[in-house]
Amino acid sequence: YLIPVTLLWAFSFSLIGEYLAGQVDSYFAVLTRVLLACLLFLPLLRLRGLPGRVIGGLLAIGALQFGLTYICLYLSMELLTVPEVLLFTIFTPLYIALLDNALRRRFSTGPVVATLIAVLGAGIIRYDGISNDYVKGFLLLQLANLAFAAGQIGYAHLMRHSGASLRQQWQSFGLFFVGALLVVVPAWLLLGDSQRMPSSGLHWSVLGWLGLVASGLGFFFWNR
Repeated sequence: YLIPVTLLWAFSFSLIGEYLAGQVDSYFAVLTRVLLACLLFLPLLRLRGLPGRVIGGLLAIGALQFGLTYICLYLSMELLTVPEVLLFTIFTPLYIALLDNALRRRFSTGPVVATLIAVLGAGIIRYDGISNDYVKGFLLLQLANLAFAAGQIGYAHLMRHSGASLRQQWQSFGLFFVGALLVVVPAWLLLGDSQRMPSSGLHWSVLGWLGLVASGLGFFFWNR
């Protein structure tokens, strides 16, 4: 599951940085991406038999993993270069390891040490110089990383305790994007810039790819 999704997502950062950041309003871009992914999974949505705590959990996880994560990521990409974004996302595995330890109420040094080594290695590989004005972008991206990590660990924890089958995961995945819409719609209405809307077929094509393929199918298999 992870290898094809990693290859799929390899294009996403450059597409956002090259064709959307600074050209299309970040809040509208996030709203479009989440809405398209939501429309992809809504026809499959089946709530019958799902416990209320699972429904609430999926909505909350979606608000974090797709809503808050995307908003902070897109805003940071208006302040950072693509190499800087890639560099600063290397902290996500560390957050995942720490949150997983916290949820399991234990501390296992092995995963944390392995993650720190991976972070160090990724930093060496990806470091390509840092621009002067990056502190705000760095902080926004760390918030995105934390929200993504919390959603990732929350999903694993929820599925582990609910015992949901693959079919049930397909049928409930739309709730993620409904939860995300509860965050991104108010954000767009309150903070969006209607003067920076998509102005070309290329903009819409990139948004369509990110929404239907990268977010829709990509995130399902990543979470799976």
